[in-house]
Amino acid sequence: MIRYILRRILFLIPVLIGVAFCVFTLLYLTPGDPARMILGDMATENAIKEFRAKEGLDKPFLLQFGNYIYKAITQGDIGRSYITKRPVMNEIMATFPATLKLAAFAIVIAVVVGLPCGILSAIKQYSVFDTLAMIFAMIGLSMPVFWLGLLLILLFSVHLRWLPPSGFDTFKAMILPSLALSAQSISMITRMTRSSMLEVVRADYIRTARSKGQKESVVIWVHALHNALIPVVTLCGLQFGHLLAGAILTESIFAVPGVGRLMVESIKMRDYPVVQGGVLFVAVAFSVVNLLVDLLYAYIDPRIKAQYR
Repeated sequence: MIRYILRRILFLIPVLIGVAFCVFTLLYLTPGDPARMILGDMATENAIKEFRAKEGLDKPFLLQFGNYIYKAITQGDIGRSYITKRPVMNEIMATFPATLKLAAFAIVIAVVVGLPCGILSAIKQYSVFDTLAMIFAMIGLSMPVFWLGLLLILLFSVHLRWLPPSGFDTFKAMILPSLALSAQSISMITRMTRSSMLEVVRADYIRTARSKGQKESVVIWVHALHNALIPVVTLCGLQFGHLLAGAILTESIFAVPGVGRLMVESIKMRDYPVVQGGVLFVAVAFSVVNLLVDLLYAYIDPRIKAQYR
């Protein structure tokens, strides 16, 4: 198990370097001069040259990227914000708790709603409930998060006045952004659970359990669900990583002070170190979630645990 974890961590290094190179290249080719954006249109050419020299923006592309990677690996330094002059890691860690809380609430809602709906749809295949569940799942997959977020604000904040339209400091304020962010995850978990359960309930050992006279609830919730959970756990882990990385629109619509909103504001201000650091941080978080999901397999399926030995 330890060797497997170390191997996955080593594989993570080239992935992060590749992500950093892609983001660095895109920002380097983006039109606009960050020095002029930050100093303003009234700044003199000498002031702009001094800023570019101080921040290393006057150096060749490969040299800039090499210095960035060297400092990130050897010193853990991923730069300083052009705007606030604070370390990028401090900026990210100040906003990451809000993003983590939003993603956690969203994935809990997705699992609590999607898992039972998928199980009941498989048990009652082709029933009215199954048909309605699949229709709503398709709608949830097709609905953009920014459109759903605006609809939720119009309904629950403007017309009904039940919930606040923005903020993230109270439990009531967390409900709307969490619902908007979890809609697609609910749909995907419902469909995956239904598909996995339908495959398992047709297996020979399920028929054997029923022939022995075991209760249907025991057959479904113990024998079938236990073996059907593996692809669902995979999906939940990937969805949680996706929610961490994909909360930009949700945070912007509901004014959630998270990493996504920080990156949007940094892109507007050409604060490239914060954008690069934010993307790297999200990539690390996504990779760590995937690693934890792989390790969780060992506790769900003993066959997978035997492969790690």
